[in-house]
Amino acid sequence: MFCYDKLWKLLVDKHMNKVELRDAARITPATLAKMGKNQNVSMEVIGRICDTLQCNVGDILDYVGRGREE
Repeated sequence: MFCYDKLWKLLVDKHMNKVELRDAARITPATLAKMGKNQNVSMEVIGRICDTLQCNVGDILDYVGRGREE
């Protein structure tokens, strides 16, 4: 399981909200909702977010394993 808490904190640091990220990275509302529930999304989406925020994958998500939630 993946946890996107780092992404939400990074958005706060960059004074950006989820809608602004969605529009800038060309993410669908459904994909953003999946991320809000810590569900899997494609690596293509992760790449677009990294490009948009000028960061690395480890800056926006953690792998916490199956059955373990933070």
